[in-house]
Amino acid sequence: MNKTIRDLLTKFGALPVAVDGIADDADLYVTGLSSFASVQLMLGIEEAFDVEFPDNLLNRKSFASIAAIEKTVGMILDSRKVA
Repeated sequence: MNKTIRDLLTKFGALPVAVDGIADDADLYVTGLSSFASVQLMLGIEEAFDVEFPDNLLNRKSFASIAAIEKTVGMILDSRKVA
């Protein structure tokens, strides 16, 4: 999942630094992720993982870092197993 998220971040994040040099827990907004890019990233993640972000997870915290994105997508996928 980490590699896919990093690939999507490279494609949609428009970051001024190489994604492979970003630590999993680094703040993506400090790194240069804009609100517009985060929406594009979210759409890419939804398509890649065949998920839909619920309204309660559409916030800055969910996209704050690669680790946060992994955790959020994992929660969505886990909730699917329960339902």
